[in-house]
Amino acid sequence: MLDVRSVSVAFGGLRALRSVEVAIADREIVGLLGPNGSGKTTLFNVVSGLVRPAAGEVWFGGVRITGLAPWKIARLGIGRTFQIARPFPRMSVFDNVLAGVTFGARPASRRIDRAREVDRLLATVGLAEKASARASTLSLGETKRLELAIALSTRPTLLLLDELASGLSPKGREEVIRFYARLRERGLTIFAIEHSLAVLNEVSDRVLLLDQGAVVAEGPPRAVFASRELRAAYLGDE
Repeated sequence: MLDVRSVSVAFGGLRALRSVEVAIADREIVGLLGPNGSGKTTLFNVVSGLVRPAAGEVWFGGVRITGLAPWKIARLGIGRTFQIARPFPRMSVFDNVLAGVTFGARPASRRIDRAREVDRLLATVGLAEKASARASTLSLGETKRLELAIALSTRPTLLLLDELASGLSPKGREEVIRFYARLRERGLTIFAIEHSLAVLNEVSDRVLLLDQGAVVAEGPPRAVFASRELRAAYLGDE
């Protein structure tokens, strides 16, 4: 599904990614873990077209997408959320999702069909009762749910989820875990940045650990969590 080949990114003298290799299979859920500044969001930005790598390639579904505009990559089937949610604040919850349904990969032709799709997505993320509310009035948890609905509105096959559980209460994190289960049931492939080891342990088939722009560990969640590389990434070398 996704094949990141020897991708490197530099911002001036800072090497944000160093020959990163990632391969994700169809319907797999892969977690991405690492300390702040390790390159996680930069990697997502490369995959979604917001940053062009200095070296390497990104392939999606057998198509080379390196250097394509973000909207073209979205229409090929990659949806994403952002660490800081970015809905249109003055628009209603309904209209935020309608924008994705209208301009997404396979837009429904009739307005009534588009409206039904929006209603279905809002019900999926538990925001049906907030459809007419302005996006700016939502709580943090509700805004993250709206961000997820917007990502789903373009009918992706691959979702990049950037800290969906971050900042939420224990109850909110439990809700996020249930969302991951629903997305798996829909057959989606997911690449997810999360800082919560508990969430990653519950939802991931395997985990990648990034440190200083390089993948330093990969494997089942519990194996990566117990690794020397994880302790070194977060606590420094002994």
